[in-house]
Amino acid sequence: MPPKPLIAILIVAALPFVVAPPAAAQNETLPIAQPGTASPPRHVHGRITIRPGRLLYRRCVDWYELQHRPSGTVLFPEMRCWWVRG
Repeated sequence: MPPKPLIAILIVAALPFVVAPPAAAQNETLPIAQPGTASPPRHVHGRITIRPGRLLYRRCVDWYELQHRPSGTVLFPEMRCWWVRG
């Protein structure tokens, strides 16, 4: 490969690193608890409780239906589904 296209490819590949602004550091100060005072509340992750109820599944019925269209009669697939308890 000639050197000029190779140099152009390297410049285009390095362009996002040169042009992108540096990431700003996050300066976060935590409150300092005074002696004798309550500490700030911490974030507590909630629990996900799964209670399996009745099992459901989909039951489907399919068929072909003739539909009359301007271009002619077409055999068209139809489907109807519903949830049933298992």
